[in-house]
Formats: sequence, structure tokens, C-alpha cells
Amino acid sequence: MSRAKKIKVLVLLVLSFTSVRAQEKKPIEKRVYTTKFLKDTTAPDIDGKLNDDAWNLVEWTGDFIEREPDENTPPTEQTKFKIVYDQKYLYFAFRCYDKDPKSIVKRLSRRDGFEGDWIEVNIDSYNDKRTGFSFTSSVSGVKGDEFISENGNNWDGSWNPIWILKTHIDEEGWTAEAKIPLSQLKFGNDKEQVWGLQVQRRFFRAEERSVWQRITQDAPGWVSEFGELRGLVNIEPQKQLEIQPFAVSQLKTYPKEAGNPFRDGNDTKINGGLDAKIGITNDLTLDLTINPDFGQVDADPAAIALDGFQIFFQERRPFFVENKNIFNYQFADGQDNLFYSRRIGRRPQGYPNTSSGEYVDIPDNTTILGAAKFSGKTKNGWSIGILESLTDKEFAKIDDNTNQREVLVEPMTNYLVARAQKDFNNRNSYIGGIFSATNRNLEGNQLNYLRKAAYTAGLDFMHNWKNRKYYVSGNIVASQVSGSKEAITRTQRELTHLFQRVDAGHVSVNENRTSLTGTGGKLEIGKSSVGNWRYFGFFSWRSPELELNDIGFLRQADDIKQIGILTHQTLKPRGAFRRINTRFEQMTTYDFDGNHNRTQYSLSSNANLKNNWFVSYQLEYKPRIFTNTVLQGGPRFRYSEEVINSFNLSTDSRKKIRFDSGLFSSQGKDNSFSYTEFNTGIAYRPINALTVSMYPTYSISKSKTQYVTQTNFGSTPRYIMADIDQRTLSASVRVDFNVNPNLTIQYYGEPFISRGRYKDFNRVTNPTADYFGDRIEVFNSGQISFDTTSDIYSVDEDLNGATDYTIANPNFAYVQFRSNLVLRWEYIPGSEIFLVWSQGTTGLGNPKADLFNSLDAQILGRKPENIFLIKATYRFLL
Repeated sequence: MSRAKKIKVLVLLVLSFTSVRAQEKKPIEKRVYTTKFLKDTTAPDIDGKLNDDAWNLVEWTGDFIEREPDENTPPTEQTKFKIVYDQKYLYFAFRCYDKDPKSIVKRLSRRDGFEGDWIEVNIDSYNDKRTGFSFTSSVSGVKGDEFISENGNNWDGSWNPIWILKTHIDEEGWTAEAKIPLSQLKFGNDKEQVWGLQVQRRFFRAEERSVWQRITQDAPGWVSEFGELRGLVNIEPQKQLEIQPFAVSQLKTYPKEAGNPFRDGNDTKINGGLDAKIGITNDLTLDLTINPDFGQVDADPAAIALDGFQIFFQERRPFFVENKNIFNYQFADGQDNLFYSRRIGRRPQGYPNTSSGEYVDIPDNTTILGAAKFSGKTKNGWSIGILESLTDKEFAKIDDNTNQREVLVEPMTNYLVARAQKDFNNRNSYIGGIFSATNRNLEGNQLNYLRKAAYTAGLDFMHNWKNRKYYVSGNIVASQVSGSKEAITRTQRELTHLFQRVDAGHVSVNENRTSLTGTGGKLEIGKSSVGNWRYFGFFSWRSPELELNDIGFLRQADDIKQIGILTHQTLKPRGAFRRINTRFEQMTTYDFDGNHNRTQYSLSSNANLKNNWFVSYQLEYKPRIFTNTVLQGGPRFRYSEEVINSFNLSTDSRKKIRFDSGLFSSQGKDNSFSYTEFNTGIAYRPINALTVSMYPTYSISKSKTQYVTQTNFGSTPRYIMADIDQRTLSASVRVDFNVNPNLTIQYYGEPFISRGRYKDFNRVTNPTADYFGDRIEVFNSGQISFDTTSDIYSVDEDLNGATDYTIANPNFAYVQFRSNLVLRWEYIPGSEIFLVWSQGTTGLGNPKADLFNSLDAQILGRKPENIFLIKATYRFLL
């Protein structure tokens, strides 16, 4: 090829590339739908058939475009809709074409199940480009509703507004009519409203999504890309007023314990309370609950933490779940948050001192006397949330069959959380803050080891630029806790802080302190849209004195972390794949003493195949692992370098039978530790109204340096470890039967068995040595002996014939079974009746037996505890 031709080809390639780049950068035109007011026309009768005169006032809009799997192509079937309104309601009509109406999938589920074919409307009535309200209409008549926040990164399904839906199948496909009260939305009082609008359809048979307003796969978000709804003129903000009283009757049966006055075989309880939702303005709502009951809430899954750290459980109680995004302040990474609502109503923290022959009865939870939540978002961009809750003092009852006394185990406590954010810069930026306070009414010295007061405060911000292509965000938090010398000393020694660490040069326990003040924060910057590549990095810190666990969640203080992440996503189907996402991550951590504690690298990829199977793989390498906590107050300890592999496979979720399987494998260098987990599962849907699933998990955890206890050899501390072999088996079983969209029956059960056996006890000698065998010294047979009668190991470390210290046998076998059977009937919109049967048993098995023997002896062969509950609510919408 001649030089002139080469130059010509090069110029053409450059011009072609420039043209493509120009097309990529060209903004997508915003679609507009103009609705009309039902002035002299009767509102449509919501029956799903679209034959009312009201629908003739407006034009259809359609021309939907496919978004998944092949973005910006014609969908398999087209969709169109209309919108009209009056002073009280918005009315939607949907026409979903289908050439084969007999094949439309009418799957039933509980509310927010999103099964089968559906049509969904998203409304950004604040027009803030970040939040919205979502209403999903399943062809089977099941409703779904969610509050959207973080520009589509968070969908809160706990939001349950009152609205009406009817659907119908005909020769052209299927239709739906929806009637949404304006009182369930939030908007300003402008004469003419402009709202964000998006309508999305799921065509189930092809697992296809099509949308009214095109949103590219590399868009910076979801809500910010909506089209517009216009024509809303002179609508009046509707002040919401809902009152929902409830009544509960409960019977609890359990094995009778001879001589125990608190365990006579059964307990009964009748209770009642009130929930209310009051619209102070159309933007801001006051939620109240008096003497709340959460008896129908699912139990937490069973878990064992040998590292001593608290376990994070998801919030399931409706009052605290709804609008939880407003109060969220995840300030660093992981689960650390300034607000962890599970602290409110927690299990009492105290335990009475008892003598032989005395029986104790402690409440399972602290009584919540009342709670109020003031939250919402104003038209000028203010997000506001204030939560106030008061919990009662709780007493343990102690009885020796002659006298009974009460001991305070939890003081009366007041919790306050206040959160605010302000949007500006055309909704591309925000700045916010949070404040929380926990105050305990400590009476005398009964609970002097609890902190009397705890306060936290924080500031956060985010800024987007170049049409939200790039962003920078950050936050800073501060905490102060105060109390008696005993309480603050205890705080310094907790696993979260460990000021007593023998090799720490920057912290030490001060038993005269009555307060602690700490800080934390995060700074993040990255690219969030346009093209296949994304990247971001952040720096975070938690100072040694940071303490959040009175009303927040903090796993560990004294940490400095840096993370860099690079991701690649496909924007179009390729070969056998609908989509492929790949992620590379690098992390380093330090403590405030300057110790470099961890370096790790991770490469992961997940893919959605054209047959709608999902497959994922992750490889993780940790060349440097030091921990300040494993010896629980002892010196910094080193773990050998680690390699982790994980693989997961899921078959098509649309099929009547679905399989899932996964393998997780972790291996430490020199076989110093390992962890292997197998999980699998099957879900079977024989008919549209019934689903049965079972997901068993089996894990094997081995470590030659499992921490056991701390003791002393004379005046010298000894940190005892051992070789552990832990086996855990669990299986979650679910049965969902839906009589109709408003009447459902659900069963959940989970047996959980974990057994740990210890051997080759050893003591730490050189905790940071390169080779794990040099970090410990294993006791030989002459140094350690075991007494089967007392179940205690005796150690003669210096072999002089005298016992230097003893170790309680740490072998364990923990067995638990929990199940719930719940019938839920929404007899009128917003009002429900629950019939609940909960069953459970918890026990200690024989560590020498295998897992299935423990299952037989402790679950199948033991009388369980049963709870029978009836709860009725009635929702007044005024």
C-alpha cells in the first residue's frame, strides 16, 4: 500500500472514530408525556379493561426500546400507556402487546415478588434526579412498590403505599389499570409540576426489559436519566393521615422444667399498639409507633463467630426498615454505620449474679415504649430525617422457690438520630450531616459498666461533573462516649479497641478516664459512567478511640485503609453472553501505630449467559496478613499468605426447576489454615402459585493457630492456640403458596449444626515470624494432659511435675432449628391479618458425635418451643 493510501486510510479511521465518539457523547433526547385533568369526565373504573371514556382524553405513548439484553434495539413486543389525573389520584393505563397471549406467565407471589410478566412505572415527583417512587403491576395482579434512592443504586421494598391495581388478558396481550393516591407521593406546591417519568416492561419469556425513555447501559444512573411528565396543573399537595391500630394474641409452649417457676410449660400474652403516619406537609411525614410488636418478623439466621466479633444482622422490623435510606450513614466501608437500628430494642445487656438453686428469667428484648420518625424531602432539595425512640428499663426475675426478687438488666434509654442532606448544583451535588445521641438513665451503681451517654456527628458530601461521568465524595465522623471509670475502662478493653495490647506503642488503658473521643472518615473519587470502564479509589480511617456501638455499628477501630478498584462491563451481548462484568481490586491497611497490616489483590468476573444462566468466579491473593485482634489483647499476630478461589453457578430462574451451586476455597501457605464451603440448592415451581426451595450449605474450617484463651505462666502471659477442625451444616427450606395476590402462606425452616474439635494445643512464642510453625510452640505429651471427669486440660510447661495452668476443653457442638409458618391476608388495602406459628430449639450436642447424630438427638429428638400468634391490623386512610 502506498504512503498516500496509508494516510487516506488513517484519516478515514480517525474521522470514523471521531464520528463514533461524537455519537457516544451526544445526549439522549428526553421524552415528554403530557397528561390531562379529569375535569368533566368520570374517573376510570379500575377493572383492567381500558374501556372507560376517561382514557379518550389523552393520547397513547409507546415506541419502547429494549434495554436488556440488547440495548437500543426494538423489543420483542411493544408497549404503550396513558396517564390522567384528578385532585386525588393519578390513573395509569397500560397496553402490553403479546402475539401469543396464552403464553403470558401469570406467576403469583407475595407483594414485591416481581414474578412473571410485569409493567413498572417510576415517578420522580421531587424531580431531584436522585429519588423516585416505583409501582410495579404484575400480570397476575400482584403489586410491587419501592422507594428509589441514590440515583437507582438503592431500591427499598419496605415502602408499602396504598394503591389499586387490576389486570386483564385479551387477544392482543394484556392490560393493566392502576390508581395511585397523590397522598402516597411527595411533591411541591408549584402551579405546574414537572416530574421525572420512566416506564419499564419485563417480557418474561425472553427475559427482556424494554423502556419508554432510553437509558444506556453506561449511563451514570437511573433516576437522573428519566423522561418528563407534564400537564400536572394546580394539583394540591395531599397531607397524608394514616392510623393503623393492631392487636396481638400469643401462646408460647415449651418443655417444662421441674422446679423452675419460669418454665412451667406455657405463657400467654395479649398486646396491642398503634402505628400512625401523619403528613405534616406534603413533603414531610411523621411516623409514630406506640408499643410496637414485631412478632411476625422472621428470625435471624443461625451463626457462630469464633473470632469474638459481633455479628451484623439485617433489620427486619417494618417501622425501622421503611425509609431507612434517609438515615443511612455508611461512613467508611463494609457494614460500619453511624445508625444501626438493631440497637433499639436490643436484648438486655446485663445479667444478674445468682447463687446455686436460683432460677433466672430475662426478657428476650428491651421494650420499645414508643418511637417517632420525621422524614421526607422538600421541593428545594432538603432531605430530612429525625428519629426518636424510648426503651423501657428491664428487670431479670430471680426465684429460689421461696422468694422472688428483681434485678435491673437494662436501663431506660433514649435514642435520637437526626439526618439532613441538601441538593444543589442542578442536583449534581449534595452536602449533608448526621447527629445521634444515646442517653441511659443509670440508676445508682446497678449497671455502672454501661456507658451513660454516647454522641456521634458527621458531615458528608458528593459532587458529580461532566454529566455525572466523574464524582468525588467523602465524609468525616466524630464520636464521644462517657460514663463511669469502670464503663470507659471496659470500652478501652473491648475487642473493637484493645488498648491493652502488649506491643501497642500508641494506645494504653487508662483506668481513670471517663470519656473517649474518636474520629473516622472516607474520601473517594472515581469514574461512574460512559464506556466500558469504571474506576474508583478511596482512603478511609477509624481512629483508636472511635466508638459507635451504642446506636451504630463498628467492627474495629484503629484502622487506615486504601482501596483501588477497576471494572469493565460489556454494553452489548457478545457470543454466548448477555453481559460480562469484570473487577480488579487492590487493598492495603495500616493501624495508627504505623504497622502495615494487610495487602490483598482480587480479580473477579460474573457473566449472564444467553440461556439466562449466571456464572461467577473470584481469585483473591493476600500476601500480607497481620491482625491486632486475634489474640484479644495480646501482641500483633501474623497469618500466612492466603489464596482464595470461589465459583458460583445459577441456572435460569424463569424455569420451573432452578439449581444453584457454589464453591469457596481458602488456603493458607504451608497448610497453616484452610476453609472450604460447598453450597447448593434447588427451587421448584410446579404451578404458578407454589414454590418449594431448599438450599443446604456445608463448610469445613481448619486452622493450626485457632485462638483458645489467655492465661499466665507465673507472671508471664500465655496466649494459647490450637489446631481446630470445625464442620458446619445448615439448610434453609422455603415453601411459598399464594392463594391470590392478597392471601399468601409462607414457610421457612433452617436446621443449623456446627461442631468444633481442638487438638495440638500450643502457645504463641514469636507472633510475627514468617513461618507459622515458628510463631507457636506445640505442647508435647509430657506437658499437657486431659482429665475426662473435669473436662479440663492441665499444662506443666516447665516439666517440673506441677500444673502451671489449665485450659477448659474448648470442643463444642451447637445445634439450632428455627422455623416460621405465616399466613398473611390483606383483607382490604393496607389492612392485614397474620396467623403465625414459630417453632425452634437450641441445644448443645456431643462434639465427639458426627453432625447427623447431633441433628437427630438435638433437633428431631427434642421437644421444641412453639409460638402461636394472631395479629390483626386495620389501616385508616383519612
